[in-house]
Amino acid sequence: MTSTPAFRTGSGEKVSALSRTTPLPLCFRKLILPGRGGTSVPALSAGRKRAPEESCPPRRAVLPRAPARSRRATGAGMAFRQALQLAACGLAGGSAAVLFSAVAVGKPRAGGDAEPRVVEAPAWAGSARPGPGVWDSNWDRREPLSLVNLRKRNLESGEEELASRLDHYKAKATRHIFLIRHSQYHVDASQEKDRTLTPLGREQAELTGLRLASLGLKFNKIVHSSMTRAIETTDIISKHLPGVSKVSTDLLREGAPIEPDPPVSHWKPEAVQYYEDGARIEAAFRNYIHRADAKQQEDSYEIFICHANVIRYIVCRALQFPPEGWLRLSLNNGSITHLVVRPDGRVALRALGDTGFMPPDKISRS
Repeated sequence: MTSTPAFRTGSGEKVSALSRTTPLPLCFRKLILPGRGGTSVPALSAGRKRAPEESCPPRRAVLPRAPARSRRATGAGMAFRQALQLAACGLAGGSAAVLFSAVAVGKPRAGGDAEPRVVEAPAWAGSARPGPGVWDSNWDRREPLSLVNLRKRNLESGEEELASRLDHYKAKATRHIFLIRHSQYHVDASQEKDRTLTPLGREQAELTGLRLASLGLKFNKIVHSSMTRAIETTDIISKHLPGVSKVSTDLLREGAPIEPDPPVSHWKPEAVQYYEDGARIEAAFRNYIHRADAKQQEDSYEIFICHANVIRYIVCRALQFPPEGWLRLSLNNGSITHLVVRPDGRVALRALGDTGFMPPDKISRS
């Protein structure tokens, strides 16, 4: 015969687990949980003894076990009743206050729903992330309050001095970030330097340059990847934007930012590639994607010409979406992605992979 599960109280005594058919003590029968139309648990006043009908069942009693078919269906209810019974019997040494803790429900049994796949974030990504739907206002570490040393606050000047110091660190301008994917290139070349643009790719770059020029914006600079296909795309686009400075960087080179979830069968880099590329692409995000500097007075318009994996990862990070989902997005060659970073740190996505300015026969995704 299977023994009934039991728990030990604070005094070391064993208390048998409650089954679904066991009634609760009278002192807890009137409990109505929050959100189900009730109030709170009736508390015992200090010094008052329980009436006979309020007393708990004997601690050493072995109570009947529920039928097998009902045990599986009521696992959560049984666990919660166990917590109530232990609390009512003075698990904390007879304290008048009742402490309710979360009761975990066990893993599904064989044949039930499969457990979700867990993807662990790499060490460089940071240990803490906001929960779902929670916006981290200090995501770029430029929130004014986080930059002020409150220990040096002058008690005499008080709030006025604090407001002045916060204003000193507060951004005043909006950053418009245009992420451009390079045009089509020769993917079969063995060496990176030979992966030049195809004739179609050169046409795509011309169309992208014309589109950017038609926006009538005063672009501040072009930052591009140091890979061949990005350099050639930049050279063609920049002809349509005379006077805009160009800066090359290795941070924006193509790579494997983070293991995608769900995984795909056609693309499986080695773990070391995630380790090497992931930290670099994250560094590119932290270096280039943030709210404007406090000294910047006017809105800025910046162009970044790089690669699909880099852009998709940056978009997920900027919007505070799970970065493991970057491979669920898709970008055409020469496409334009437009991010807006406002002075308060909020981020908006104006366009993702826009190629509506290209004729259908000029669109590719290689």
